[in-house]
Amino acid sequence: MGKVYQNILSKTDFTPNEDWLKIKTIDMHTGGEPLRVIVDGFPELKGNSVLEYRHFCRENFDYLRTALMFEPRGHADMYGCILLPPNDDQGDFGIIFLHNEGYSTMCGHAIIAISSLAIEMNWVDVKEGENVMKIDAPCGRITSFANVENGNVTGVRFHCVPSFVVGLDRTVTIESLGKITYDLAYGGAFYAYVDMAKNNFDFDLSSNSYRALINKGMAIKNAVMKSDKAIVHPFIDDLSFLYGTIFIDNDKQPSGNDSRNVCIFAEGEVDRCPTGSGVSGRVAINKARKEITYGETMSIESITVSEEDYGPFTAVIPQVEGTAHITGKQTFVIDPNDPMKDGFILR
Repeated sequence: MGKVYQNILSKTDFTPNEDWLKIKTIDMHTGGEPLRVIVDGFPELKGNSVLEYRHFCRENFDYLRTALMFEPRGHADMYGCILLPPNDDQGDFGIIFLHNEGYSTMCGHAIIAISSLAIEMNWVDVKEGENVMKIDAPCGRITSFANVENGNVTGVRFHCVPSFVVGLDRTVTIESLGKITYDLAYGGAFYAYVDMAKNNFDFDLSSNSYRALINKGMAIKNAVMKSDKAIVHPFIDDLSFLYGTIFIDNDKQPSGNDSRNVCIFAEGEVDRCPTGSGVSGRVAINKARKEITYGETMSIESITVSEEDYGPFTAVIPQVEGTAHITGKQTFVIDPNDPMKDGFILR
């Protein structure tokens, strides 16, 4: 056995220089959609609410978002979160979400994953059966329910914020696509929902159409953002923006699921899971169309409801359920002399 190879076997620890920033994460996925949970090393964020922490991070540490989400540490579809104090003593913790474009207002797959991790890490007092967590996201308080059997998390469901329909069967004309019919709804973030059956597309919702979905989804998002003046949250201006386009196939799927969602969000990210906030907005649409009612469920690939007044809208409280898994733990180091320390993206 050669000396160099012996050194390889025996010298497996790397000690970074003192002036290098070290950030620890736990990586997870929910239905294939990644979540990088930052657990140590991120500079302290200042504020008195999750929205204030989000603003402070964006103004002062956005280069760390890009360093952790972009290549070479991440990729164009990476997603992450930072855990924070709750907005008040009634909450358990706060969370802000990171992605390739910036900071989203709500993320269902992240809520499912972080609730699972809270059980795995014993951040909460774990008990058999249902474990309730109150999580403050930028869009409001999310209540999650993690089910534990024999010490293992078997699933997580959550009650989203009030979700509502802004308009059904709206239209926008795009030079490359023609006239597009869409629904506009909010489920913690605003989405344009595009029914494949109502539009004459030359692509489907399979992985073979990955590039077309990104290009068409972003074209629709940009066109709706420019033309639709109704993307306004009734209470919080900071939430008044279109987050993405969700393509819908309402046909029964070969797997037996009721339908399929593909969500193109942020700067062309493709959600690997059905999109928790997107599903929440979709439940509001289904309720408005009388396609679902209280106590009923629907299963969506990719990838259940009370009603209340929410400003000028009649809103529902969707319940979304899924499972998440840990994929690894990391200590990322940032060399101040690295010319690519802040990350880059190539698609």
